[in-house]
Amino acid sequence: MNHKISVQGLHKSFGQDHILRGISFSANKGDVIALMGSSGSGKSTLLRCINLLTTPDHGTIQIDHQILTFDKQHPQTLSQKDIVKLRIKVGMVFQQFNLWAHKTVLENLIEAPMHVLKKSKVDAVLQAQGLLERVGLTDRKSQYPAQLSGGQQQRAAIARALMMEPDVMLFDEPTSALDPEMVTEVLNVIQSLAATGITMLVSTHELGFAHNATNKAIFLDKGVIAEQGDTKEMFAHPQTQRFQEFLKAVQT
Repeated sequence: MNHKISVQGLHKSFGQDHILRGISFSANKGDVIALMGSSGSGKSTLLRCINLLTTPDHGTIQIDHQILTFDKQHPQTLSQKDIVKLRIKVGMVFQQFNLWAHKTVLENLIEAPMHVLKKSKVDAVLQAQGLLERVGLTDRKSQYPAQLSGGQQQRAAIARALMMEPDVMLFDEPTSALDPEMVTEVLNVIQSLAATGITMLVSTHELGFAHNATNKAIFLDKGVIAEQGDTKEMFAHPQTQRFQEFLKAVQT
């Protein structure tokens, strides 16, 4: 199996709400997948399950050769070691940036590589400077998050996730908290990452970005995959009425 990510039969409920109802998909190395769906369709929960911020009730998640099986009837306690091992491979960028307010941009970037990967400060700073240049924030490294625009904070958050040199990047609506003029600068950074061969799963309402920057798409509806396939093919010939309605609603 050459899959970077394989998700099989994933279920998740919160109380009476059955949020994910048997999600199955796979991504190969270098795939950039648009994850689409209305609010409440399960996009964020799916991403959080893949990164183990939320524990699935049932199903299997495979990242590279690490296979995790979940069964609510026979729950296994995931060891901290398993969780760390997976999160080193899987970077995540959130809607709300989640930067440490009391640390500068540079300090935000070097913290995890020094603690988790045991990198020296010199190496971490060198790597951080390279990534800040890549996301256009070289002149902001000594500033605190509150001194940055939303778009700059999100670009810093992307650079911070890349510091762990992940194989897979998950983006949970990375532009939803931004003013319209800042959306493009963040999407441009994500699009430039797509060219590096990193596997990405991007939850987004930005249809132009999905169409131009992703090669596969998954459309979630009420916790199930209603449609999935080649992005351009799906946009040109939507197979389900729900996806047709979604495209129409977002475009208007």
